[in-house]
Amino acid sequence: MTARVTMPIPEPREWTVPAGKQVRDLLRELNLNPEAVIVVRGDTLLTGDRIIEPGDEIEILPVISGGRR
Repeated sequence: MTARVTMPIPEPREWTVPAGKQVRDLLRELNLNPEAVIVVRGDTLLTGDRIIEPGDEIEILPVISGGRR
């Protein structure tokens, strides 16, 4: 079984990946810095140790920081 992974920013990208792998392994395979993105399934933040389940729809979003001057 597979899962669908999208990354809308900076340019829309989409992958179909095998289920059963950890989020950290997915980010490593996509050559993404885990400190520069967050991974979400619906409204749930996925940490690196979470397993990608069959049929998941996962979104990878860039971390944007801001603050006071």
